[in-house]
Amino acid sequence: MPANAGRSKEKTAAAVVVRFVQSNPEEVTAMKTVRAVLFFALAALSAAVIAQGAAWPNKPVRVVVPFAAGGSTDIVARILCARLSEALGQQFIVDNRAGAGGSVGSDITQRANPDGYTVIIVATSYATNAALYSMPFDPVKGITPIALLHSGPWLLAVNTMVKANNLKELIELARAQPGTLNFGSSGIGGGTHLASELLMQLTKTKMVHVPYKGDAPAVTDLLGGQIQMIISSAPALLPHLKAGRLRAFGVTTEKRSAELPDVPAIGEIVPGYETNPWNGMWGPPGIPKDVVARMNQALAKILAMPEVQERLRGEGREATHSSPEEFARIIARDVLKWK
Repeated sequence: MPANAGRSKEKTAAAVVVRFVQSNPEEVTAMKTVRAVLFFALAALSAAVIAQGAAWPNKPVRVVVPFAAGGSTDIVARILCARLSEALGQQFIVDNRAGAGGSVGSDITQRANPDGYTVIIVATSYATNAALYSMPFDPVKGITPIALLHSGPWLLAVNTMVKANNLKELIELARAQPGTLNFGSSGIGGGTHLASELLMQLTKTKMVHVPYKGDAPAVTDLLGGQIQMIISSAPALLPHLKAGRLRAFGVTTEKRSAELPDVPAIGEIVPGYETNPWNGMWGPPGIPKDVVARMNQALAKILAMPEVQERLRGEGREATHSSPEEFARIIARDVLKWK
């Protein structure tokens, strides 16, 4: 094709465009407006996506504790939240939502916006509740696991007025007076409740269960004599044990605690008895992977700090960090154990 023919066609096309613009100025303006709106919308969306991944956290993070203030999970949460606030530059705020052995706080968290600004620190009772009750969500697939935080024994403690000097004598007393001793727990179906039921099953004793909304109110009633025995966390009991207001008769783990070497493992007196409690963090399903990774990495560094390890050890806990995947496996394992 001759070159002048090509130029002629270009001129013709240009003339058509010019005539369209001249004769349809309103349509041209509308098209420009649409293009401008689309451009700015896409730019804003891209900026939001980038900000979501890179800027987290850019506001305070709510850390739900599904038990009353002052209990073991609450104590651990406050230790870690103070460090998370320092490490990540935003406040990590404890929000106590007690009730139903921890289920109230779990339900609130599971339904929260999965943006990384609502998480929960749960205890072993999360797995026991899932084993015993019909939950509104899958305990493993319906959440975003973040990390295991620590593990450590529960303690069996009694009021000083109980007429027994050790676990063997307590068992003999319970057998001699069935149904007269009361024991407390952090809630029906919770880990400490089931740990006490396991003890009664293995020793063929009968005591009366009194459930509470967390460790703290249960320990208060133990001190007051309204209940005579409890299996509870070391953080909730240690101050009172050290002050002589309560007595420890056993730890629930297979071996004795390094912090309480004179307190026997319950399994030494009751063959086959063993439970190993833990605390861990998860969030609602769908939290972005980069946010989960940043939170997990921050927790790994915090739990490796000697001062944090010493603080947890003083509360009878051993700092035990895990990947999100490993924490999910621990939950699944314990759900099966208590079914």
